Amino acid sequence: MKLSRIAAAVTVSALAPAVFLASPAFATGEETGAPAGPTAPTAPDRPAAEQPAPVQPPAEQPGDSQAEQDRKTILAIIADPMASNYMKEAGHKAIADGPAAMRKFIETDQHKIRIDDYRILILRLLNGAGPGLKEGINAVLSNDGSNIEKLRHFYEVTQHELRDDDNKVDISRLINGAGPGLKEGAKKALKGTPADRIEFLKTGQHHLRDQDNRVEIAQIIDGGGPELVKAGIAALNGTPADRAEFLKTGQHEARAKDKKAQEDKEKEEGKQPDKNTPTPTPTPTPAPTPEPSGSGSGAGNTAVTPQGGNGGLATTGAGDTAWIAGGAGTALVAGAGLLLAARMRRAGSGR
Repeated sequence: MKLSRIAAAVTVSALAPAVFLASPAFATGEETGAPAGPTAPTAPDRPAAEQPAPVQPPAEQPGDSQAEQDRKTILAIIADPMASNYMKEAGHKAIADGPAAMRKFIETDQHKIRIDDYRILILRLLNGAGPGLKEGINAVLSNDGSNIEKLRHFYEVTQHELRDDDNKVDISRLINGAGPGLKEGAKKALKGTPADRIEFLKTGQHHLRDQDNRVEIAQIIDGGGPELVKAGIAALNGTPADRAEFLKTGQHEARAKDKKAQEDKEKEEGKQPDKNTPTPTPTPTPAPTPEPSGSGSGAGNTAVTPQGGNGGLATTGAGDTAWIAGGAGTALVAGAGLLLAARMRRAGSGR
């Protein structure tokens, strides 16, 4: 009996160190105060009832390392300047939800969000786009709206090529009817780089156009009337908008004022008759009135009263004299005819 007890005691004492070393308290250094080795990051703290076991089996160690890599990958994705606010919110949420959510975000969610982000960015390009760029936007969204690589290439490369083509068309149109300065600047921009064309349309064309406007205004007011000169000088001293407005409407208004002033001046000086006053008829020299021959009733027929008149041939007005001169011959012929007819009637009655 004594030997068996001694053997049992020896067996227990031999197994005790192994059991102690394998306990969780020792593994984490909580009992001895020794520093614990580096551990993989875990998911955020959970309620006490959901806390995992303090010791994970060795087989799950590679999973912890993958979670850390996924977390770093997501942080890099949302740190990209191209990442939208929605991408950032979804990435932070995946990190907070744990390894499975992070893996899903990396494998699936980020690609869907990125496609939506590029579609939104491309749609925003429509604001201020030319016809070529608009056509390209409609084409890529209709045909390749779910292809991330084509959407990215359009946004990073194609849109700039289409925009430059539209700028070339706009500059070519400016040449027609432009002044010499603007024409020269436009041709130079067409031969330059895309950046040159953007700068020309943004600021250069306005400066060159204003220079041409100054030259044109100076030519217009040279030898013009006082109102035209006054308005032209005011435009030259004003803003580019003032000069453009003068050429569009101001010069015509000033010309109308000068014309009106000239007409009023000529009326006052008598150089131009009033349109409402009839032109007087020149008075001819009156011809002598012949006396009719014969006697009796025929002599009285020479007094012919004009239409609308109330007197005989013997009047004192200048207008009556003119009438007599013009109608004397007719009156004499009529009187002679009446006299001849009367004589014929008397001759017939005598028979």
